[in-house]
Amino acid sequence: MIRVLVTGSKGQLGKCIQKIAEKYRKLQFHFLDAHHLDITDPEKVNSVFAAGGYQFCINCAAYTNVEQAEKTPEIAFQVNAEGVRYLALASRSHEVTLIHISTDYVFDGEKNTPYVTTDEPNPINEYGRSKLAGEQHVRNTLDAYYIIRTSWLYSEFGNNFYNTILDKARKGDTLSVTNAQLGCPTNANSLANYILENILSGRKDYGINHFTDGKAMTWFQFAQSILKENGLEDEVRLVKDTNYRTFAARPRNSVLKQEDS
Repeated sequence: MIRVLVTGSKGQLGKCIQKIAEKYRKLQFHFLDAHHLDITDPEKVNSVFAAGGYQFCINCAAYTNVEQAEKTPEIAFQVNAEGVRYLALASRSHEVTLIHISTDYVFDGEKNTPYVTTDEPNPINEYGRSKLAGEQHVRNTLDAYYIIRTSWLYSEFGNNFYNTILDKARKGDTLSVTNAQLGCPTNANSLANYILENILSGRKDYGINHFTDGKAMTWFQFAQSILKENGLEDEVRLVKDTNYRTFAARPRNSVLKQEDS
């Protein structure tokens, strides 16, 4: 039996892993949310690792509010950088393979083709900088690790673009959505399966990987697909916003290329 610690278990990825956990009978999971494991507390992190006898840790804990991170970057760095450093140190001490989830926002978006794992990161907002700092802590601390960069995560759980669009559409709101950013929407359920299959495979191709659902589109096109999927395309007014502004800068192209795609 392979023992797996999942941090941040009440986030959407953590919930997606919990949903499919029973399918993976060779894996024994220990799900901990922020209340039971605050990754910014190094003593707590080390005690959990010391007692658990884990072979893998899937780090789903993250500060993901891009707009708020711009206003209070110290909080984003505390979780996305320092918290990850504590996980990496505990993983090294207790011989655990760390699977850390990162983001397309480590890139500046100025490239005209999809980003590959060897492209040089250059984040343009505090969220991206905090996530890149977390990546660097993992790489500097561990030999056995997986950093999985993903993008535009959505699922049936929590606050995400898919659920927001669906909620507003069902209320009859007019939707104004930008077409100025290009990326790959990724279902968190797909990512959950990818992570667990990777554990079971026994592969040791450690390092940075990219994972998305593969189809690049703008946020406007994603909104169109959400409405169509739910039979709402003829009932809701969807407006293309070419001047959409946010407090945090966003990469215009954050499409990630997977190694096998």
